[in-house]
Amino acid sequence: MLNSILARAQVDPPADARRLSIAGRACGWVAGDVVPLLLPFAEEIAVAPDAVHMLPGTGQPARAAVDGLLARVAQALFQAGRLNGWRNELLDVEADDGTVLGVIERAAVRPLGIATHAVHLNAWTPDGRAWIARRAATKTTDPGKWDTLVGGLISAAETPEIALARESWEEAGLMPEHLAGGQRRGRFRVRRTLPEGYQIENVTVVDVVLGPGVTPANQDGEVDLIRTVRCDEALAMIGRDEFTLEAALSLLLGCAARHVPLGVDPEALSAVAA
Repeated sequence: MLNSILARAQVDPPADARRLSIAGRACGWVAGDVVPLLLPFAEEIAVAPDAVHMLPGTGQPARAAVDGLLARVAQALFQAGRLNGWRNELLDVEADDGTVLGVIERAAVRPLGIATHAVHLNAWTPDGRAWIARRAATKTTDPGKWDTLVGGLISAAETPEIALARESWEEAGLMPEHLAGGQRRGRFRVRRTLPEGYQIENVTVVDVVLGPGVTPANQDGEVDLIRTVRCDEALAMIGRDEFTLEAALSLLLGCAARHVPLGVDPEALSAVAA
């Protein structure tokens, strides 16, 4: 089970994807069908057989120039019908070395293969059951699958702590005091191909035990059911592919921390450590 999950989390970019760079810094993988949509930006984007270079040259462009180009590219992809809606939320665009190059509309990150950062909350009852949430059927990615109680992307300029507090209220009605005592369980990276494009996601996992009087309740309509499961039940559900990939990895980290037998060496999880 675990080996299969790890294999799904470590997939190379598609053969037709082209390496993306901004001002000479590698930062993504442009989907093959997106490349033609960038040709009208010939003065600012150089398209090579195996790469796409935004703002190429020896000089370092001003941040406003990077943000402006990324905003226009996102709009062009949206107008061409290549984006799954428009989230009106900005995410940081990071180079492979961690340097923040600019920001871009959230809906455009997968078509350009830009890495994202996310946070997941493993929430537990005092007797060791995990709170899990089923994603609404209207979700773009993994509709109807089970998820950790809280999980979401970290917006531009947010810290994992700020993002976790925001997502915890939206997805589970939790207040900051409910998160007190939470512990980071680790980080992992997912690399895989989605219908929108190539996903590179760095996930921070936080564990917290909710008090006996706390009953999570979704606030944003993106979850249609919340329940609790034992670790062995969660592992069985993971084996049946009922969880999102990120939630499965997050829960495996949480269960391993509780010394629940996973059937394999927990150190195998280090293969996806971010």
